[in-house]
Amino acid sequence: MLGGQPPTAADASVSSIEINAEEVKMEKLELGAPSSECQFPTSRAWRYMLEDVRPSGFVEFELVLLTVCTGIQDAISFPDYHCFASNQTGNTVFLLLAVILPWFDGDMFYTPNIGSALGFFLLGGWMTGQVSHIVGPRMRLWLVCCNLVQSVLVLVAAVIQSIYGVQHQGTLAVVVIGLLAFASGSQVVQSRSMHMTEISTAMATAAWVDLMIDPKLLKIKNRPRTRRVMFLLALAVGSLLGAGIYRVAGSSVAVFVSAAGKFVVTIMYLFNKPDKPSAPTGDECC
Repeated sequence: MLGGQPPTAADASVSSIEINAEEVKMEKLELGAPSSECQFPTSRAWRYMLEDVRPSGFVEFELVLLTVCTGIQDAISFPDYHCFASNQTGNTVFLLLAVILPWFDGDMFYTPNIGSALGFFLLGGWMTGQVSHIVGPRMRLWLVCCNLVQSVLVLVAAVIQSIYGVQHQGTLAVVVIGLLAFASGSQVVQSRSMHMTEISTAMATAAWVDLMIDPKLLKIKNRPRTRRVMFLLALAVGSLLGAGIYRVAGSSVAVFVSAAGKFVVTIMYLFNKPDKPSAPTGDECC
């Protein structure tokens, strides 16, 4: 009512409709029916999965565990297939040797296996890295899905070995090496996305060099140094563990253990603390 004018019939009708709508809404809530505001809720769990994972000591432990899995894979891939599933320095040298000294093929190395390892490693790294740029490299959902895919690929390789045995050359050898190498290439990208390049989960040469030239090598508080030491120890432990399992139970069991370790890390990513959002700037607050 404006200026003391009495309410018109239209005003009374609108008020009646609003009251009736509110009554219907209350009845729906009492009966358990979702209101219009609740039909499409933003799931708290979904928001949690879309959060970025914060680099932390827990992430360091996850990367160290993945490094152990890498050591296991390389410990069985070289004696079985004469190439490395993860360490591409040796594969690169062998591949170039195959070009200049082809008569070493079948004795020192198997050229198709080396090509499969290097090619699929690069493919895994490229695909993971490029998709990470789009979805966010540290988004929890991406890390979980990415590591789950890696775990499945390693598991498939173990299943192939357990069913058909270890074939040093041929199609199955190329397939097994390709699966392990693709998973390894994808895995290495994770350490980059976490800004923990000291724990690459695969290549040891750079870690050894960086450790030796560190000007703060003997300082008590030196996180990069400590990460490199953890990485190198984890790689050594994984290699010893893989060699031991290879000797006692065979390649397929060792690869199964590696797949199990990667599955554990996949679950662990669900419990990482989220990264704290940056404080809004003055323009964002306006």
